[in-house]
Formats: sequence, structure tokens, C-alpha cells
Amino acid sequence: MNNELTHLVRDGVARGAAVVALAAVGLIHLLDIPGKFQETPYMAWLYVGLITGCVLTAAALVRGSDRRAWAAAALLPLGAIAGFTLTRTVGLPQATGDIGNWGEPLGMASLFVEGSLVALSAMVLGERRARPVGSAFRSRELQRAAA
Repeated sequence: MNNELTHLVRDGVARGAAVVALAAVGLIHLLDIPGKFQETPYMAWLYVGLITGCVLTAAALVRGSDRRAWAAAALLPLGAIAGFTLTRTVGLPQATGDIGNWGEPLGMASLFVEGSLVALSAMVLGERRARPVGSAFRSRELQRAAA
């Protein structure tokens, strides 16, 4: 029973940290969106999609520890990291002004939060893969009983 309680606490802390990180990713991109609709509208819409995905994923993680939500919590920031890397290396259509601009403070903050979120999500998903299915079922049942 103590092992299950420890797992529940760790899961709650991980979900809380992921929700905060998803909010930070969304906020960073919200702060960067002004002007994007005039400069590069497609990038602005990608930002809107990322922000929406972060909000929905955070809501799913608040409700529970679903594997799909954790996968989204890893994939959303990976996409943002890939986009950042492309804009700083080869550029994107209508967006070549940031090539070589690796030191932008908002970009650095974004990379830090996104990298941390990818690492956390990978850890949780890897731990789940290592745990037996019955143990995960018992954890969900304990969560329901505690609510």
C-alpha cells in the first residue's frame, strides 16, 4: 500500500509540474504572437494551435494521468523545439529574419521549459511502460477512492 501511495504522490507532482510547464509554453507563445499575423500568418496559426493544444493537454492532465495526455505533453513541445530550430538554422518561408538568432531571451525560456516538459513526459511514459498493467489499474482505483 505504501508503494501505491508513493506512486500516487509522484503522479500528482508530475502532473502538476506538467500543467505548469504547458501553461508556460502557451504563455511564451502568446507573448510572441503579436505581429505574427501580419508577418507570417501561418506561423501565427501554428502558435494558436500550439497554445490550444497546451490548454487542452493541461486540462486532460488535471483530470487524470492518461497516457495520451502524456504523449501530447511530449509531442507539443517537441514540435515547438523543431520549429525554433528550423527558424534559427535554415529559416521557414517568409521567416528568415531569425536565422542565427539563438540568444533571444523568450526563445531560450521556451527551449528550457519545452525541454523540461519533454524530459518529464518521457520519464512518466517510460515508467508506465515498465510498470505492470495491474499496478496502473490499482492506482486509478486508489485515485477514485481518494476523490
